Amino acid sequence: MSRYWSQTVRELDPYVPGEQPLEQRKLIKLNTNEHPMPPSPRVLQAISTAVNGDLRLYPDPNGTALKQAIAKNYGLRVENVFVGNGSDEVLAHAFVALLKQDKPLFYPDLTYGFYPVYCKLFGIEYKLIPLDDNFQVRVEDYVGTGAGAIIIANPNAPTGCALDLAELERLVAGNPDVPVVIDEAYVDFGAQSAVSLVSKYPNLLVVHTLSKSRSLAGLRVGYAMGSAELIDGLERVKNSFNSYPLDRLALAGAVAAIEDQEYFKLACSHVIETREKLTQDLRQIGFEVLASSTNFVFARHPKYRGQELLTWLRSRDILVRHFNKPRISDFLRITVGTPEQCRSLIEALTAFIDSGKGPEVV
Repeated sequence: MSRYWSQTVRELDPYVPGEQPLEQRKLIKLNTNEHPMPPSPRVLQAISTAVNGDLRLYPDPNGTALKQAIAKNYGLRVENVFVGNGSDEVLAHAFVALLKQDKPLFYPDLTYGFYPVYCKLFGIEYKLIPLDDNFQVRVEDYVGTGAGAIIIANPNAPTGCALDLAELERLVAGNPDVPVVIDEAYVDFGAQSAVSLVSKYPNLLVVHTLSKSRSLAGLRVGYAMGSAELIDGLERVKNSFNSYPLDRLALAGAVAAIEDQEYFKLACSHVIETREKLTQDLRQIGFEVLASSTNFVFARHPKYRGQELLTWLRSRDILVRHFNKPRISDFLRITVGTPEQCRSLIEALTAFIDSGKGPEVV
């Protein structure tokens, strides 16, 4: 700890991303929810075309072409769209612009790890709302209970569970005077999106990313959709922080990704099919697997601790994610990789179980 640090930095407990190894040996990387398929060929072509002398110029600070593509795709107006450097940046702006209210921010006790970090960084009072025994969000816990603002991830991370559209509408409609942010990073893998509610409810902001379903984790593009007044709040924060969050290559690639719906649907279907096979295979070797609407599964074995399974897989050059937190410390979050990667995972877990290694859960 440096004597030059501010008090804010001294008190931070930073978010810890999944391991991104720099080792030379080949690892099976199922820990950061990256897409197993490459981006659309149209994306790669668009980026290649954008590599020209115009890189000497600043990009469009408003990301107009990208906003237009997103608005067209979802049947919205351009003024209903905000773009930023990955959904994490979009969320950070939303925390400042919308979620810092006089009353506490409500969000689930088990959810995306950036939420408490942003609350600490921006001085936001918050209240954790426990998931139920089945790791589901209970909408009634958020309606008429004194929230100043609400954020939920749907589908939730790391559990993978999702609310249907009727429940989402009940949440938004039940809080007409409260900003509600729904973080839909994984929605394209089988959940119902709340985007259709944007034109009906001025308090709703829906956040998406190109990192997951469009295979562009390396491009860093996220966006939000909401009423013009909410979007204007985000723009005010963005322009007070970084007027050029997306470079020319990112803008070009993102437009192509949004426009190539055929490839997008194919890629999502591929992940969903592989996820269902992985879920079945895990259950066959004794794992409990929560119903997932994401590109990962959340699973535990009744006889073995999560940390022991994590260590064993790491020794077999397979990376998965483990959260040492109450209620979920024996779960592993496993990204849906290629069919071959998933088979290697099942083989490694089967070998662990057959060997009798590791202390059993008591």
